[in-house]
Amino acid sequence: MTIFSRWFRRPDILATETPKGPWGGSGDDGNSGPRNPWAQPPGGRKPAAKPTALDEFLRKARGSGGGGGGTGGFGGLPSGANARGLWAIGVAIIAVVWILFTSVHQIGPQQRGVVTYFGKYAGTLDSGVRLTMPAPIADVTVVDVQKIRTDNFPVGDGENLTLTGDQNIIDLAYSVRWDISDPRDYVFQLAEPNDTVRAAAESAMRAVVATTTLDQAIGTGRTVIEQRVAELTQQILNDYKSGVRIQGVAIKQAAAPARIVEDFNAVTAAQQEAIANLNQSRSYAQQVVARAQGEAASFDKVYEQYKLAPEVTRRRMYYETMEAVLAKSDKTIVETPGGVVPYLPLSNAKRLPNPEAVQSTPAPAAAAAAPQPGAAQ
Repeated sequence: MTIFSRWFRRPDILATETPKGPWGGSGDDGNSGPRNPWAQPPGGRKPAAKPTALDEFLRKARGSGGGGGGTGGFGGLPSGANARGLWAIGVAIIAVVWILFTSVHQIGPQQRGVVTYFGKYAGTLDSGVRLTMPAPIADVTVVDVQKIRTDNFPVGDGENLTLTGDQNIIDLAYSVRWDISDPRDYVFQLAEPNDTVRAAAESAMRAVVATTTLDQAIGTGRTVIEQRVAELTQQILNDYKSGVRIQGVAIKQAAAPARIVEDFNAVTAAQQEAIANLNQSRSYAQQVVARAQGEAASFDKVYEQYKLAPEVTRRRMYYETMEAVLAKSDKTIVETPGGVVPYLPLSNAKRLPNPEAVQSTPAPAAAAAAPQPGAAQ
């Protein structure tokens, strides 16, 4: 800039005396006076140090430079030997970082890594820090083999109407729990593993419920249904080679649809009442059988006594029977030693004012033939 200013300086003939500032002359023409602190030092500016290739590269990258000179490379970046060195260092750093991020794999304790070389299965990585070829040569898909996944049917608060074997419809809500048994099959055999598991579980549930009755579906048959659904779902997934293991099926709700819930509740109440009556009848039957068994045992004891003294046993049984029969009658028959059996209307004695007025009625002539002792009429 100093050289250019000297080239374009006015000729002396056209020069006029310029007003001096507070610092005096500029010092270029020899004028004395205090030197301007902002003016160039005596002897001109000191040449700046030559920038390094890194400084030039950073300056170009920040966009602070750029001019029309021939020192700029591609895209305004520096060129030459220094630029080639910088490019080599940058590429080497990127390559090292790329290899580190794509070759070192941290596999958790509950995870497994499926390794592929150019898309072909190459092996499975166990837990720990593992090394492979960098991408895109090798690719690692990490799957969690210990996580228990749960699918709920239906999703949300909607209805899941299912037809039973006796042509009834129930609203069925259930869940399916599963995990990954084979990472290789899980990654390669199924395009959408979650959708496949849901479809297989729903198909198995409808197939099993279609062979059961309504009472079994809403009653004690739930455990059997859950077991059969789990087995059938696992069989379907094994046929697909899905690498999925079914942990269990749980029925959360099995009830009638909301539109017929009142009628269904009435049927359920009737069924419960029938079960209660059946239990009551069984209890009564047990009581009757127990009483009959007791009477049979008593009869066996009487029979043993009868074999020892038949005449005495018959007489005692006769007296006991007559006592039980005549206890409900309003007539009293008294046997006298003389063979006369008077009739006492004891039922009318309560209505007579004087009980002594009761007269004995003689036995009719037909009763002249007195019965044998021990007999009664």
